[in-house]
Amino acid sequence: MDALVSINWVLLAASLMVAATPILLAATGELVVERAGVLNLGVEGMMILGAISGFAVGVRTGAPILGFAAAALAGAALSLLFGLLTQILLSNQVATGLALTLFGLGLSALLGQGYVGIKTPVLADWNVPVLSDIPVIGPVLFRHDPILYLSLLLVAGVWAFLRHTRAGLILRAVGESHDAAHALGYRVVAIRLAAIAFGGALAGMGGAYISLVRVPQWTEGMTAGAGWIALAIVVFASWKPWRVLLGAYLFGGIAVLQLNLQAAGLKVPVEILSMSPYLVTILVLVIISSDRSRAALSAPAALGRTFHASS
Repeated sequence: MDALVSINWVLLAASLMVAATPILLAATGELVVERAGVLNLGVEGMMILGAISGFAVGVRTGAPILGFAAAALAGAALSLLFGLLTQILLSNQVATGLALTLFGLGLSALLGQGYVGIKTPVLADWNVPVLSDIPVIGPVLFRHDPILYLSLLLVAGVWAFLRHTRAGLILRAVGESHDAAHALGYRVVAIRLAAIAFGGALAGMGGAYISLVRVPQWTEGMTAGAGWIALAIVVFASWKPWRVLLGAYLFGGIAVLQLNLQAAGLKVPVEILSMSPYLVTILVLVIISSDRSRAALSAPAALGRTFHASS
């Protein structure tokens, strides 16, 4: 009880938004990819490559925002390699995604050897005039960096795109039945490649957020499974953007809480506290999506299936 009393809950609430942002970015991008009917298990690899690319450019240029741009390009480039292999050369999506993760982890370790222990310039927070001065609410919601606000706008933008635009309808149609979409004259491969590049760019930015904002420094393997959590959140959130937002913030909240409990001296084994964000996030999301019939209806019908233009 004393440990809970000693926690600054306002600071914890603000910190959970920062902790959730990398996963939110990656999961939002992966949601678009999967709604197009593609299963990319290489999110972790794209995130870690984005982390080192963004960090390296941020250190070299002194401009963290350029680091995010570089991370987006690196993530998109790696994802397009996945797209080339799965959509044009028709390789297995699951095996290719796993290989992409291993490749990203190895390449990032190689590229990051000269950046261990180096600090990067910090991305300045945006204090929203007037609103940032509101007690409690101001520090929690209106004193953050621009990438955090961008992640929220991206969730809203993806929701609006998928629900209210013709392009979003076409993308969803490709994810539901690529054969029918092809018969109607839509370029299935081009649409899927665009979705894959978008997802890769957001995954790269999510990785860069860890190395440029949340830590900020470079450590080999610093994504620590964030890409896998993003994948799980997309599936268990039934491919709905607002549920992805809730899942990411749930994970961020539990992750920050366990760190605060450790700092407050709670007498619980560190290993249990460290694994609690993953266990609680998965448990809650499983409960949310416990209606299997609804989850099956939400899943894109062509998810993970290979498209043959001649069929």
